[in-house]
Amino acid sequence: MKILITGGAGYLGSVMIPRLLAEGHDVVCLDNFMYNQTSLLDVCYHPKLTIVRGDTRDKNVMTKLMKDADAIFPLACLTGAPLCAKEPAAAQSILLDAVKLILELRSKDQVIIFPTTNSGYGIGEKGKHCTEETTLRPISLYGRLKVDAENALLASGNAITLRLATAFGVSPRMRLDLLVNDFVYRAVYDRFVVLFEAHFNRNFIHVRDVAKAFSHSLENFDTMKNQAYNVGLSDANISKLGLCQEIQKQVKDFYFVEATIGEDPDKRDYIVSNEKIEKTGFKPDVSLTMGITELIKAYQVIKRNQYANI
Repeated sequence: MKILITGGAGYLGSVMIPRLLAEGHDVVCLDNFMYNQTSLLDVCYHPKLTIVRGDTRDKNVMTKLMKDADAIFPLACLTGAPLCAKEPAAAQSILLDAVKLILELRSKDQVIIFPTTNSGYGIGEKGKHCTEETTLRPISLYGRLKVDAENALLASGNAITLRLATAFGVSPRMRLDLLVNDFVYRAVYDRFVVLFEAHFNRNFIHVRDVAKAFSHSLENFDTMKNQAYNVGLSDANISKLGLCQEIQKQVKDFYFVEATIGEDPDKRDYIVSNEKIEKTGFKPDVSLTMGITELIKAYQVIKRNQYANI
């Protein structure tokens, strides 16, 4: 299958593309390389990979690249509430307008698998799991644009949307601003973290399991299509405090304390059910504990400040 991935040199794409190539797919990666990342150098040798430097908002570029694609994975994104708040016009054009352009240009046979976010659930109801039927109540611009894009895709048909939990783990296009990655980095180098909203619950998923979820959705597209799926670790609905306690099991001198100031712009506080996608046969491979171990090793290599989105 020929797969077009926009934003393919990012945190998710640079893990996903090697997997898809190993599975035998032809992959076209479109990216503007806005962070000057070199994350795909290790697969440039592969004869089934094409890399195009360009912008997902460019109609001429997208028209040409979509012409031969069997599937489109629109990963291009300004990720996270802080960055979208800082650059709202760019956020609108990349997160929503570029998706609408894809829908305008697509043929009826082309399939789309799109990563949205379970931050769309906003403030959850205490004691209740958020399922795919739970009302979406996004608070930030990032959350609202992702929900709008998801609605447009599902209304168009022949699409799957994956409501991703907060990703973590090592990627060739590393990010240190994601919660687990950030907290483990602080544990390794600073030995402490000050928590705000310490009892707010989040769900997590390893970046390699995000890639696995895309492959799984593609393989099972006919039975899964036209629906949204939560994608997270069912045993990792955990608070920030609980996350720090898990890190402390491996970094013994890690210290953390709660503060009364600070807030999440998305107000994320929810527990998520991943039962729907699990019933399709999807099972994550990487536990939170395994991911923390991996990150601790990675931070013997990484000690720089450029691995973020801002």
